Amino acid sequence: MTAARHQRDEAPPHVRYDATAQAAAELVIARYSTSFGAASRLLADPVRARVRSIYALVRVADEIVDAPRPDVASHTQRAVLDHLEREVSVAIDRGLSSDLVVHAFARTARACGIGMDLIEPFFASMRTDLTRTTHDEESFARYVYGSAEVVGLMCLRVFLADEPDAQASYDRLAPGARCLGAAFQKVNFLRDIAADRDELGRRYFPGVDPHRIDDADRDRLLDDLDNDLALAAAAVEQLPPSSRRAVRVAHRLFAELSGRLRETPVERLRHERVRVPGPRKAAIVLDSVVRGRR
Repeated sequence: MTAARHQRDEAPPHVRYDATAQAAAELVIARYSTSFGAASRLLADPVRARVRSIYALVRVADEIVDAPRPDVASHTQRAVLDHLEREVSVAIDRGLSSDLVVHAFARTARACGIGMDLIEPFFASMRTDLTRTTHDEESFARYVYGSAEVVGLMCLRVFLADEPDAQASYDRLAPGARCLGAAFQKVNFLRDIAADRDELGRRYFPGVDPHRIDDADRDRLLDDLDNDLALAAAAVEQLPPSSRRAVRVAHRLFAELSGRLRETPVERLRHERVRVPGPRKAAIVLDSVVRGRR
């Protein structure tokens, strides 16, 4: 028996359960997100595990509303989503859940001070996807806040959890974290505009018809999200070393996506998803690692 195996067998049952829950969260990330997975590997533990637990919960909730089954009605999706939110709230209060992904998230929330003030807006946005297919300016801003900006704020809580005067740093960096989350969401809306229209029947950008989007629409939307990325950049450089390099990689990957979207004819945007090729993604990660060592 190896020493590592012996240590696992000797671990208290609750420690083994926590580790199993974290492994479940890691599996969700591995199956659903290559870009996030690449960036998160650069995080130092325990930050890496905590951030992955956040994204695993977010992904599960997202799949409940974005991957409908032929034999499941929307009211059933709503019931499952409501149950998940209640389970998260109870798990944070009790420190325990029978749902492994929820358990991993709750441990992170309790350790880092992530409260229902951030969790409730997230689930509210997820519910919106079950009832609303188009947005005006007000509902779009509310949706982006709940679906993306609060996720940036949750991650910021993790990044600063072990820092001195964490609340003051959180207050200072929160606007940048919100901008980064918003930019990520807007990039995904634009690159998924065809799938959202054809598969889910949704139009996120106010006043933009996916069937008639033109160069001017594309450039206006990209100008807005590039402004978000620019505002976020200063906050990224003020993060603790344990997270700065990884967030810088994520920022650069989405900036690369923005540039590729701007160069893509709108006719292609109507029918395909723009991606960063694997070799280019690897080059961005490597360059960011080398710069981080200077």
